[in-house]
Amino acid sequence: MGLTEARAEHHGPRAPAARTVRVIDLISDVTGVASAIGLLVMTSIVCFEVFSRYVLNEPTYWGSDIATYILVGMTFMGLAQAQKRGDHVQVELLVATLDDAWRRRVDIFANWLGLLFVLIAGWQMALFNVEEFVNDTRDWGLLSTPQWIPELPVTLGYVTFALAILGDILRHSRPHRLFAVLGPLLLLALVAALFWFGVHPPRYAGMRLDAGAIAILAVALAGVLLVNGPRMFLAVAAAAFALGLVYWFAKGSPLLLVSLLLVGTLLILLTVGVRVGLTLGIVGLLGLLFLLPSPLLSVLAERSWNSVNTFTLTAVPMFVLMGALLIRSGVTREMFDALTKWFGRTPGGVAHAAIGASAVFAAVSGSSLATAATMGKVACPEMIRRGYSERLTFGAVAAGATLGILIPPSIAMIIYGTTVGVPVTQLFLAGILPGVLLSLAFMAVIGAWSLVRPEATPAGEPYPLKDKLRGSLSVLPFVVVILVVLGSLYAGVATPTEAGGVGAAASLVICLLRGMLSPRALYAIAMETIRVTSFLLLIVVGAAIMSWVFDFLRIPRTFVSAVEAADLAPWLVMLIMAGIYVVLGMFIESISMMLMTLPVTFPIIVSLGLDPIWFGVALVIMIEIGLVTPPVGIVLFILRGVGEKVPLREIVYGVLPFIGVLLALQVLFYFVPEIVTWLPEQAK
Repeated sequence: MGLTEARAEHHGPRAPAARTVRVIDLISDVTGVASAIGLLVMTSIVCFEVFSRYVLNEPTYWGSDIATYILVGMTFMGLAQAQKRGDHVQVELLVATLDDAWRRRVDIFANWLGLLFVLIAGWQMALFNVEEFVNDTRDWGLLSTPQWIPELPVTLGYVTFALAILGDILRHSRPHRLFAVLGPLLLLALVAALFWFGVHPPRYAGMRLDAGAIAILAVALAGVLLVNGPRMFLAVAAAAFALGLVYWFAKGSPLLLVSLLLVGTLLILLTVGVRVGLTLGIVGLLGLLFLLPSPLLSVLAERSWNSVNTFTLTAVPMFVLMGALLIRSGVTREMFDALTKWFGRTPGGVAHAAIGASAVFAAVSGSSLATAATMGKVACPEMIRRGYSERLTFGAVAAGATLGILIPPSIAMIIYGTTVGVPVTQLFLAGILPGVLLSLAFMAVIGAWSLVRPEATPAGEPYPLKDKLRGSLSVLPFVVVILVVLGSLYAGVATPTEAGGVGAAASLVICLLRGMLSPRALYAIAMETIRVTSFLLLIVVGAAIMSWVFDFLRIPRTFVSAVEAADLAPWLVMLIMAGIYVVLGMFIESISMMLMTLPVTFPIIVSLGLDPIWFGVALVIMIEIGLVTPPVGIVLFILRGVGEKVPLREIVYGVLPFIGVLLALQVLFYFVPEIVTWLPEQAK
């Protein structure tokens, strides 16, 4: 370990570095505030569009374009705030096993690799902006907006994101005293060099990197040496050069070997803790540099802009905002209490209430992780207080959390539909019956558990009908929001995207009527929404870059041809896919897993003649299974954090019967697909 690294373990950053961190944090806060304001403006525009079109019969010609531009800007401008708060998703399989000192080193190493990608992507986006300005490129809509204007926040977002990553590195390092002088000089030299190279940097014979990429790599490695010392410099340099050499020699290899290389790189980077969105981007970057006939870095900018520049994705932050507002209103706990009263003396009544409350909350939050965190705080302490076994308590809540991405509206379904071109309204309808059946099946497991192990479920308390009816009033806010969202959607008042804005507005009104929303609370909710949206859509960007490389190399087509040549039965292909998804789900967050795999799995499904809407539901269920599958299903760790004194093995044992139910129903849905497709077909 170098002297710089050793000191960093016992002291904070030196004074100049600490000042730099404070400046970077201030920049992150400013961009975060701008993004939060953008979120509220975007939601207001979407709601106004619905009002203007349906009530005034005067649809706007600018609403969707402006809302989409704001989405792109707030996504990228919010990346720095998400980095500062540690919200970007990473796989902690290896990192969690290390002591604090080694965990800090590995995290710094991962941040340097991520920073390299962000610097190159930001540089390419800046070149893209310049070309759009010079060519006076305009959109095809009625606004005819000069494209460099809405694209500029993407460049600025990458710049502030890079600064935030550097701030994280400095926060846990003790840079050399020369950093205060050489750091700014290196940064200025890099900016000057990139400016000098212009939009077409010189390329040297026999090299895959042009002068701009070489300058970025050289300055970044110099920064590693100044900030973290020679050992970290050697580690980062070795990783960068080893990856470059391996990919360089892999060019022209059989597609099977190239595919294994891409997947292997993906898994290695995830294992060492590189954030998921950046991991996808790095794999795409390596492919663009070394696996194509000639490097094509401009794809980084094009995918960064186009993958998020779609009105459908504005639903993601609005549904996140809706769930956050409902949590703030306090109605979630009251709904759980009301359901507890209705189940009363029913064996396992409180556990049934937890499943019911999870299903209702899932219908407005669209997120399994949000459902697990919320119901874990609401239901688990109450069940333990009443004498329920730890296994049943946490198993039931973990199972209920899986409903979050199945029962509509679902963020996962929105992103799936946007990615593969399937109508989101059809996906929402397709998720209703499976969601209801899963809820009932989970309750059946609880009932059987109560009969087999009565000591796990103490006798319930009787409640008079008056208390039940009075408590039912607390469910009304959820009913109102669900009716507003789904009612506006299927009545033709709002599109699937606009329904998110309408639901967020309804949730805001509920908070205000209950007196639970101060300006400070609204700001906190908006910032939380921005952080969640930014890391989710960064994953979308990274997946789009990687998918472009996959498509160019014809990897999906090759896998489809291999499956067709093998002449495997569709059920066997689905069984293999299910096994892969369950294993991946043990380590990878649901949206990340879906976007990583769809470039390969979806073409195979289409080639087998399976219904894309049916597959959307089947995919969500496979992801759900992964979320609660030991040893490291993400929902298990969320609940482990809620119940700090509960051993993880108790949560694992508790969730196993529910995993069996998920697997059994997945088989049922395969052999009786009408359960999934009946409602969408009725709506056609």
